Amino acid sequence: MVRTEILEAGETLGPPAGHAATAWLSRCDPPLAGMPEGALSGLRFAVKDNLDVQGLPTTAACPAFAYAPTAHAAVVQKLLKAGASLQGKTNLDQFACGLNGTRSPYGAVPNAFDPAYVSGGSSSGSAYVVATGQVDFALGTDTAGSGRVPAGLNNIVGIKPSKGLISTRGLVPAAQSVDCVSIFARTVATAASVLQAAIGYDPLDPYSRALNLASQALPAQFRFGVPSELAFFGDSLAEAAFQQAIQRLRDMGGTPVAIDYAPLAGAAALLYDSALVTERYAAVRSFFDAHADQVVEPVRSILAAGRGYSAADVYEAQVKLRAYGQQAAAMWSGIDLLLVPTAPTHYTIAAMQADPVVLNRNLGAYTNFVNLLDYAAISVPSSIRPDGLPFGITLIGPCGSDWQLAELGQRYHHATGLLQGALDLPLPAPQPVPGLLPAVVVRVAVVGAHLSGMPLNGQLTERQATLVASTTTASDYQLYALPGTVPPKPGLLRVAPGAGTQIAVEVWEMPLAHYGSFVALIPAPLGIGSLTLSDGSTVQGFICEPQALHGATDISHFGGWRAYMAGGSHAG
Repeated sequence: MVRTEILEAGETLGPPAGHAATAWLSRCDPPLAGMPEGALSGLRFAVKDNLDVQGLPTTAACPAFAYAPTAHAAVVQKLLKAGASLQGKTNLDQFACGLNGTRSPYGAVPNAFDPAYVSGGSSSGSAYVVATGQVDFALGTDTAGSGRVPAGLNNIVGIKPSKGLISTRGLVPAAQSVDCVSIFARTVATAASVLQAAIGYDPLDPYSRALNLASQALPAQFRFGVPSELAFFGDSLAEAAFQQAIQRLRDMGGTPVAIDYAPLAGAAALLYDSALVTERYAAVRSFFDAHADQVVEPVRSILAAGRGYSAADVYEAQVKLRAYGQQAAAMWSGIDLLLVPTAPTHYTIAAMQADPVVLNRNLGAYTNFVNLLDYAAISVPSSIRPDGLPFGITLIGPCGSDWQLAELGQRYHHATGLLQGALDLPLPAPQPVPGLLPAVVVRVAVVGAHLSGMPLNGQLTERQATLVASTTTASDYQLYALPGTVPPKPGLLRVAPGAGTQIAVEVWEMPLAHYGSFVALIPAPLGIGSLTLSDGSTVQGFICEPQALHGATDISHFGGWRAYMAGGSHAG
């Protein structure tokens, strides 16, 4: 039987021993089972308690507001249909108003790594139960960063989808025009599979959209924007961790590009410091006007501020937002995505409660603008700082770039070597991102001047080729140093099976669309043909015509061009 009573402030339904009691607000007993054989069958999930679950109260962390929904929220219904099993509902900053996880009468949700620190909010409980392994994924919501900040502070993944991609029907709105249902998981693969099950146009949701998502991965050589000025509020460990993140993206083929953060910061400020805050008041106006005394501070003051603006003020704020959006749009001509810290620092619960407005604003320094400007985002773990606290980054792209961000985010997450959440579990093998089409590629083996670090390697990288293996040929080849070539080049000659030497090669994967222009650059007597590798597989590779070896030096005993060049015996 599902437990349905509304909890009193401060009362909780106890989670497993050793876990913070404040993370859960109500539990399904027994869990609500999903449809068997669904794509998410076997996965357990929780939902933030501003989303409706039939049979459980929806409180939005305000006991006086609580009601008994007659149906599941649209996204909850879709996930149950996909086979996931619902465990219960989680704590949040009241009315999803906050980024820290301490603004709830049910108690502050602690960080999964150190209970003295905040978990981030408003989706605090959802992040905590994922990080601690109580569920496989959880739903949060994201208006100003609530689906990202808790992910960054708890070493988990947070997908903030494009607006309208997931229905918000059955959600207690925070600011309805920019609200998104978000997804927390310990891996990108799980989060992406949930996203695939959750998306879909809903004509009963006034802000739902039928979006065409980009189906090709970002290029292997990509450009990522980095704000030209960054604030970490005195946190040198976070600043160092972000520099490490920039270098990791460099190593993955990215080129950082400084961008002007001013229009993004300007847009972010409008969310609370302009008439746009009226939308938060409008979301709960009838309840708030009658029961303002039942709303905790500083949520009460934030909502009350919405009463003081006129309709004209709202239109003026919307025009300002559009202007900032136009200014910010220019950056996309020079970058493929934007990189920011998910949160610039960590705060203790005590510090946050002592200065709840300023410190909360600091946590949202790199999040508030994203929904206002109609972008997609994913927060992924980046490192564990020397003090033992997690640091996360957020990858941001234009509306519809959700699958592209997930693909890059998965590669980045796996490059970190981190464990899952707060658990002692390694990351499983990465999985194909469901919404991306497989790339049509050609594998080509290079043996000489095109090797990584060699003079002609740029002909590969500028065509978005990526290195996939360093291996050797079968014992069917001889390698020669060709005379008079600039830069120096070898020639690879096929001989009788087993009569040659294994020669070191690199195998690169290149988009088929660029392969023709690459082959056109290869001068005679070199050419491309089928080349057999030591494992018996065949790829395209550089070969040389026998008649071109007159005057060439057999260097097969070096085992490869790189070893020969390093030996210093080559001709200049």
